[in-house]
Amino acid sequence: MGAKLGLLVAGLVMATAAAAQTCPEKNILYWQAFPAGGESDLSARHQQLVLKKKCSAIETIIQYKPGAGGGLLWMQLNQLPGDGYNIAGINLPHMVLQPMEGTVQYKTEDVAPVYWFHYTPDALVVAESSPIRTFAEFVRAAKAEPGKISLGGSGLNSANHMAHERLNAVFGVKTTYVPFKGTGDMTTAVIGAHVHGAMSYTAFAVNNKGKVRALAVAMDKRHPLLPDVPTFRELGTDWVDGAYRGIGVPKSTPPEARKRLSDLWAALNADPEMKELAAKSGFELIDVGIDKMDAFMKDKIRIYTESGKRMGLGK
Repeated sequence: MGAKLGLLVAGLVMATAAAAQTCPEKNILYWQAFPAGGESDLSARHQQLVLKKKCSAIETIIQYKPGAGGGLLWMQLNQLPGDGYNIAGINLPHMVLQPMEGTVQYKTEDVAPVYWFHYTPDALVVAESSPIRTFAEFVRAAKAEPGKISLGGSGLNSANHMAHERLNAVFGVKTTYVPFKGTGDMTTAVIGAHVHGAMSYTAFAVNNKGKVRALAVAMDKRHPLLPDVPTFRELGTDWVDGAYRGIGVPKSTPPEARKRLSDLWAALNADPEMKELAAKSGFELIDVGIDKMDAFMKDKIRIYTESGKRMGLGK
């Protein structure tokens, strides 16, 4: 019995030591590419909260450098110290589409991702007051009057813009994309019927339930908070996509520091509180760390490059 107890104690000590090693030695500067209040900021606040619970001795200091649809921060990312304590919020497909457009001074490969933690699935949404109640009705209306239906979205050459072009191409319709500076402006326009609907995210549909009606979502299975809304797969197309969010570091950050951050963010994603916060906000957690990064990025760059060409980018 004494030997067993000794082994148990030794195991607990090793587990405690391993947990302690995941905590950073200094405060983290967490740079955000978009203004406060959006999905990226909400994600960072969730992580800040859970990280403080896990590592009470350190602070996660959120800094904002918005501009150029996120491109301003990503252009300057490699000017930050590569010390493992400066991290930046990063987004797909933005980091593929923006360099294709040619208005930013960075290339996709200039950004060093270390972990992708969630995505907000694409969702086609109309106002609750809209006469369009199903996806089939939407398609009929769009085909009856090509170009008349207007769909809002956040930004040009963004996830919303790309999803809009995909919607038109896959279902053989012609709708008009109306870009807004952010989700806040777009929300007012959709609810006020200044546009007919939006190509947005499940998070938008969940957080505005009762004011908007989702018609379809780009998920493997129906969203638990939107059980009556079909997936695009149910509607006949293999569409599971959205805006991916993760963390990146300056390229000067050494491999061991990248691995530590990747492991730490994996631990945050596995925390029950993080799972609960994500579910309430309409975020779908994913776990793409350093070990899966090359294959993930290769696949996404291929898909988004093809989509970008469909949007007329990269000519």
